[in-house]
Amino acid sequence: MTLVNLPFVSFSFLPHLTFPKPLKPVVPNLLQRRIIFPRFNATTTNVNVSERKSANFQPNIWTYDFLQSLKHVYADTRYEVRAKMLQEEVRRMIKDESSDIWHKLELINDVKRLGLSYHYDKEIAEALLWFHSSARFNATIVNRSLHETAMCFRLLREYGYDVNADIFERFKEENGNFKASLVSDVKGMLSLYEASFLGYEGEKILDEAMVFSRFHLRVALNKGESSNMVLEEVNHALELPLHHRTQRLEARWYIESYAKRTDSNRFLLEAAKLDFNIVQSTMQNDLQQMSRWWRRMGLASKLSFSRDRLMECFFWSVGMGFEPQFNELRKGITKVISLLTTIDDVYDVYGTLDELELFTTSVESWDVKAIEVLPDYMKICFLALYNTVNEFAYDALKEHGQNILPYLTKAWCDLLKAFLQEAKWSHDKHLPTLEDYLNNAWVSSSGVVILTHAFFLLNQNITKEALESLNIFHSLLLKPSIILRLCNDLGTSKAELERGEAASSIVCYMRESGASEESAYKHVHSLLNETWKEMNIDRVSQSPFPKVFIERTMNLGRISQCMYQYGDGHGAPNSTANNLIRSLIIEPIALYEMETFPQVAY
Repeated sequence: MTLVNLPFVSFSFLPHLTFPKPLKPVVPNLLQRRIIFPRFNATTTNVNVSERKSANFQPNIWTYDFLQSLKHVYADTRYEVRAKMLQEEVRRMIKDESSDIWHKLELINDVKRLGLSYHYDKEIAEALLWFHSSARFNATIVNRSLHETAMCFRLLREYGYDVNADIFERFKEENGNFKASLVSDVKGMLSLYEASFLGYEGEKILDEAMVFSRFHLRVALNKGESSNMVLEEVNHALELPLHHRTQRLEARWYIESYAKRTDSNRFLLEAAKLDFNIVQSTMQNDLQQMSRWWRRMGLASKLSFSRDRLMECFFWSVGMGFEPQFNELRKGITKVISLLTTIDDVYDVYGTLDELELFTTSVESWDVKAIEVLPDYMKICFLALYNTVNEFAYDALKEHGQNILPYLTKAWCDLLKAFLQEAKWSHDKHLPTLEDYLNNAWVSSSGVVILTHAFFLLNQNITKEALESLNIFHSLLLKPSIILRLCNDLGTSKAELERGEAASSIVCYMRESGASEESAYKHVHSLLNETWKEMNIDRVSQSPFPKVFIERTMNLGRISQCMYQYGDGHGAPNSTANNLIRSLIIEPIALYEMETFPQVAY
């Protein structure tokens, strides 16, 4: 299969990015399902172990025995029956034609933030379509509060509707500044702030709204003049806006926040709690399967220099798709990121430059005979990659008649060449320009590998146009990869500098511009924000990709923000990162509403 040549793509805010040349990997007979297993001990050869670098990665705290002990209590028929009854009650509320549209928008907002909206995609889409396409939208929006206007704008854009940012013009003075009277409306300012992150490149009014609302929300937070609940929401938003948050973690936070409200709907609250726990039980079952797979792989026990991070890898996959129907996606992505983590450590920490060049060439050949030239520890890495990717390809060919192997191997080969370039820079003590760094770094972020696998794990009906877009690194693959890279740099730069891995966007910008470390961090944050704006446009622009995949690309950006928000949550997870994992995957939400409403009985 011939792969198309890659074009040159430029960005208005980033240096020009170039692309690696495509490869023509050797394609084995997949229907033979040829899985190769190592017959050796993974020892090193020819190089003294003491000469190799060590990152001194912290040990894994999520042991195999602990993961296998999880009970997934809520995977029980009685909970599922109760949940379905509650879901139907919520559905009735969404579809209620007698309900005021603005009350319905508030309900939809709560349903979405509580993590229930995936049950009601059709009903929510119908309600928003009716509202947006009716004359009532233009007639009523001009009379609504700042909060209502901003919430409406955010919801419509979240669901892909074309709504002009000019609806905020009426909240401005004649001099072009936002009205001073808005400052006292903390709820409205908070909604304006959240809405501003749905902006597109060039929407000046939303840029101004973000700056204006953020400043005054910080003032309100410092003064502490609003209610504790409102201030809690403000602090939450200023840490990370809703649009950039991992959906299931946000659901957990919002369930706990919503429960404190005096106006909360008890049916809705119980439905959200029960759904969270049931989905969590599904995740635990997936995780246990992956734990058994990881133990059979043996990489953690044989390659002591690498990170043992199965739980964190699974956390990434949940961030990309928490819904129960995406269990195969979660398991596939967990395998991919586990391999990425191990091979990344080979290139960043353990391998010599000569060995890394051999390994890259071996993977490019995609020939099992190539392992004969590799040291033993690399043989096991190669065979783990070879077996896993071939199995993905075998399953796709068997079940859907699609030969996806060239696309998977191409993504891995491009990645390893980018890894190798970084290893050469580190070996030569060379600090590239920011442009050269970013040209390579969006590939080395691993985003394209993750999303390429996700695309095939999600889709059965694959079009020629979509396959071509994979090969030319469509913007929907490229932008999340940039977000992943920039978030990674913001979270890991200090630790990598200490290990001698000098190249990062922060360090390159400091060297090139003479900026301080603080200014460099601000600059990278600005690049990150601009990339999100372009992602917002990509999300609603016409593309050959199905909606289900487009949302995974957005979710990769969101889980990247989460994983590196408080440091290196993947490589060196601290207590904050571990608590996020625990709240999402391990600990259910306490239920007290199960006997509150006998009219919605089992």
